[in-house]
Amino acid sequence: MASQLALFEQDDAAGPQGLRYAPEFISSETERELIAHISELPLKPFQFGAFEGHRRVKSFGFRYDYSEQRLVEAEAIPEWLHAVARAVESFGDLPEGSVRQVLCTEYEVGVGIGWHRDKPHFDKVLGLSLGSSCKFRFRRRGGEKWERFTLQAEPRSLYLMDGEARRTWEHSIPGVEHRRYSITFRTMKRESGARC
Repeated sequence: MASQLALFEQDDAAGPQGLRYAPEFISSETERELIAHISELPLKPFQFGAFEGHRRVKSFGFRYDYSEQRLVEAEAIPEWLHAVARAVESFGDLPEGSVRQVLCTEYEVGVGIGWHRDKPHFDKVLGLSLGSSCKFRFRRRGGEKWERFTLQAEPRSLYLMDGEARRTWEHSIPGVEHRRYSITFRTMKRESGARC
């Protein structure tokens, strides 16, 4: 894993520019505590307009309302997420309080997420992988072909998407082999503010 991290930080050809990865970002004990908190949340199937996704989610700070096609305020980020949010901000060289939106997600066996980019209202995206690993796939069109890259996101690891990784590459997760949880931390674009 250390060599994988070194590749991301030293060799731009190893993956999308702006993608950083940290294995073992949190301890096993913290992972267990976070999974326990997520398991107690009133998770609901992801709503994509009229469609319902198989993964179950809970948003804090803000959530994207597909029917209104805008960000709306959600419950405040709970206290049990504050310490890990501060650690995530430190990893991303972000000022304290930069994380304004958090999404907790549960993936049952066989559930993944299709190709997409996060909404343009958000800026940097950081994801904490919990419970089991996943293949975090990236693609972007290069002429008539797709340029592709896959990151094996291990439990307790953190990724950061910024720059090209955030803006020009799409990402997806194929169906997971074991139940997985994730916590996604997002900063806001300046023009988004709190009234999106």
